[in-house]
Amino acid sequence: MSQPATFPARTATAEIELGQLLQPKFDSDGLIPCIAQDVRTGEVVMFAFMNAESLAHTLQTGKATYWSRSRKKLWLKGEESGNVQLVKELRTDCDQDVLLIKVEQAGVGAACHNGYESCFYRRLADKTTFALEFIGQPKFDPKQVYKK
Repeated sequence: MSQPATFPARTATAEIELGQLLQPKFDSDGLIPCIAQDVRTGEVVMFAFMNAESLAHTLQTGKATYWSRSRKKLWLKGEESGNVQLVKELRTDCDQDVLLIKVEQAGVGAACHNGYESCFYRRLADKTTFALEFIGQPKFDPKQVYKK
């Protein structure tokens, strides 16, 4: 995909927390958590990890690219389904160890590989029995899209 970017070295706490330079804090595995939020609705559509290479690719292309921990490779969101995430804004939290990207969902507007608009398509319905209930309907049939 792209060459790994060399992001600025982390400096003093005051500069990290109040400065105007992106200084992402990658963990010991070289990863940083990334929350994807629908730019129009504000709904959180997914959570994934990025490494320096996937973050650099995201910044260069404007398309959300993550690090797949299970596949051990870069993952351009939508590379199989066509449901890419067009990055409209990137934010970082106060100590720059979490990213938030605001995305426009292209394709059918679904972030989840199970066909739902958001990966967070179930909510706790009963805290005693831990029963979950579904929110909304799938936007596509994963069996048709992924043909697996």
